[in-house]
Amino acid sequence: MKLASYKDGSRDGQLLVVSRDLRSAHYATGAAHTLQQALDDWNFIAPQLQDLYVALNQGRARHAFAFEPARCMAPLPRAFQWVAVDPAPLAQAQATTGLSRLRQGSGDAFLGPCDDMPWHDPALAAECAAGLAVVCGDLPARANPEQALDAIRLLLLVNDWCGRESSAGKAARGAGTAPAWPGTAFSPVAVTLDELGSAWQRGRLQLPLQLTRNGQSLGTCEPDSSALHFGQWLSLLCRQRPLAAGTVLGCTVLPSPVLEEGDQLRVEISSPDGQSLFGAIAQTLALPA
Repeated sequence: MKLASYKDGSRDGQLLVVSRDLRSAHYATGAAHTLQQALDDWNFIAPQLQDLYVALNQGRARHAFAFEPARCMAPLPRAFQWVAVDPAPLAQAQATTGLSRLRQGSGDAFLGPCDDMPWHDPALAAECAAGLAVVCGDLPARANPEQALDAIRLLLLVNDWCGRESSAGKAARGAGTAPAWPGTAFSPVAVTLDELGSAWQRGRLQLPLQLTRNGQSLGTCEPDSSALHFGQWLSLLCRQRPLAAGTVLGCTVLPSPVLEEGDQLRVEISSPDGQSLFGAIAQTLALPA
């Protein structure tokens, strides 16, 4: 099934079930008001959401309406924990441990798929990196990769923004580049693994990720079979402590060059039949007024 959260003035939004073709939606209030509520009691609530999803796809949902991605928050608007796997060139990745690439971020700096990225400090060079993220259920400490794979509830697109100090700034301080991560955007919908079919293979999505700037392609990234999969990353993350339902782990694989004010970024993955799988992250880099 596919799930989204509409903006309603609250911190956590209103949970929706969205049709497979992303054209229609239905409020999920009969089962859960928010996605976190559903994650907290997944075994009981998920079957109710699945029933609504089936009815929606069959045209039997009585109060369905047109789905509008522009009204979406991140599917999980705030998380108990957000961890990013920082991208690294192959040589660097081989020379470092997995733990050294896990970066703890702010679980309340999530952006909706169509929200502008406000850039408050023009002295920082703006970059972003696109990839995938998983939302997991409760996971005990020292869970192995297979247990971690079983705990994955949802998959979604991620666009992680990074600000890097300019060459002039770091030269003045006599120091290296100091990055900052001001925000992270997610796709309009989060998708359960059964929707992915054979494209989901042991913690990897076997579909190309597309990143464009102002309509021009910045590249397409195929899955890397040599990289750690999501089950292995989650197992590393819970090495010393359990993970709570609603933990989000993102792995970015497709970085952008330095961006300028007004640049429009789009992140998307299409299914083999050409349909958008998660909807698109479509953001503009903007200086606050």
